[in-house]
Amino acid sequence: MTIKYEPLNRRERIVKLFREAIEAENRKDLETAKKKLDEILHESLDVEPEFYFEACFRLADIFLQEDNYRGAVKCALRAILRAPSEDHYRLGVKRLGDILAIIKKENRLEELAKNMDATLRLIEEDEELHRFTLALVKLARGERVREKFILPEFNEVFESLIE
Repeated sequence: MTIKYEPLNRRERIVKLFREAIEAENRKDLETAKKKLDEILHESLDVEPEFYFEACFRLADIFLQEDNYRGAVKCALRAILRAPSEDHYRLGVKRLGDILAIIKKENRLEELAKNMDATLRLIEEDEELHRFTLALVKLARGERVREKFILPEFNEVFESLIE
């Protein structure tokens, strides 16, 4: 009797990669965790949006652990941009708010004032997300910003940053 092994389907492979990434992160092997999450991003882009969304935020968490605040925000913005549903979008904005609260607490908001051009170009198709990010960059530069957004979650996040 011959046993045939079928290759893992995409979803099973992604779940396996998530498990490996979490295990690596728990071992404090952040480089391996980032590589696994990057594989998930490539595997899930345009075909498994829920996995892409979660992998972006998991990667953002790792960047926070490394004090790479701009990287964390960029990953969160990518997740929000490609959110698979309105609920995910709103959740993503709230999660971005959590990331920004950490950055504010660490007094590192000014790091978001530099090198955001590529990210701004990436998200320009989402007018509200783009406006929010532009306002965030201005705030990080120390400019006074009085912006109002259509989505209440954006307003909540922004108001918590200017308090």
